[in-house]
Amino acid sequence: MKDFDELDELEDIDELELGDDVEVVEEGGEMYEHKHLEVEPGQKSMRIDKYLSIRLPNTSRNRIQNAAEGGCVYVNGKVVRSSYKIKPNDDIKIMLSFPKRETGIVPQDLPLDVVYEDDDLIVVNKAPGMVVHPSFGHFEGTLVNALAYRFKDLPMFNAETFRPGLVHRIDMNTSGLLVVAKSEVAREGLATQFFYHTCKRAYNALVWGNMPEDEGTIIGNVGRNLKNRKIMDVFPDGDYGKEAITHWRVLERLGYVNLVECRLETGRTHQIRVHFKHIGHPLFNDWEYGGDQILKGTTFTKYKQFVENCFKILPRQALHAKSLGFIHPVTKKELYFESELPEDMTKCIEKWRGYVAGRDE
Repeated sequence: MKDFDELDELEDIDELELGDDVEVVEEGGEMYEHKHLEVEPGQKSMRIDKYLSIRLPNTSRNRIQNAAEGGCVYVNGKVVRSSYKIKPNDDIKIMLSFPKRETGIVPQDLPLDVVYEDDDLIVVNKAPGMVVHPSFGHFEGTLVNALAYRFKDLPMFNAETFRPGLVHRIDMNTSGLLVVAKSEVAREGLATQFFYHTCKRAYNALVWGNMPEDEGTIIGNVGRNLKNRKIMDVFPDGDYGKEAITHWRVLERLGYVNLVECRLETGRTHQIRVHFKHIGHPLFNDWEYGGDQILKGTTFTKYKQFVENCFKILPRQALHAKSLGFIHPVTKKELYFESELPEDMTKCIEKWRGYVAGRDE
């Protein structure tokens, strides 16, 4: 099995990136965050502090420079300074110190929609708007805060050695199914399945425009946008980012929008959102990828008001993690779960159905 820390199954760029983290350890009474990453084969030369600030979007350039000054940045096993110019395939390790208050998890008794639970894992249906992991600006009210409270008596969730059991995530404003491990054995078993993409996941998305076919596949490397590190971009030439493949099929054509099912062959940050933007069909009301504009339809004021009302009903990207299947890491039984679309997404779709029906009359 490859290290769990190499996983890139995470989809919220505003959250801590488990895909780059090696571990969080305590040395001399201070908390340190260890990260390990490799420079992409086609990456152009640039200062390492600038490169790391792009690859580690939740880490300030000043914090990276402080680590370099303290001799905590290594390239190919040797200490380097901030001015070092990276080269393709460089192996980078960095140790970042941060205040304990940033790593402390506050247990909170928050409501969770539990779909399934046993001694080894729990499957929850995450509500839209709930952040998965504490991050800057979201230190409380997250799924991890809720898990810390619910499982405070379990070894993995002990305050001293807290490991939340996450093996994948979904964006704050994406709803749907998540599985969380309650034991180290379960964590390793689930992580392996997510790494090798043997788990079954399907999303429902409402996208702008009428898809040209009934089904298809989007292929394009996904990586950080070179100008805005908080969003992703597609790099078709393959020189940057990581391979990403999204299979889709139309579930319902609703005039100027389509309801589609998406199945991931890979799991990159914001994969569905950035892939559909790349092919000219952004997710409905996805403000980070342009879906919060009226991209298809008429210029009539009445239509504009209709779309704006839909935006109010669904004040987020129209994306829901609808189904999840995997092999239980302990019992080895195949498990499969489905969840209903949340109310905001359902109401928005119903309004579009009404619009199409009225237009056809």
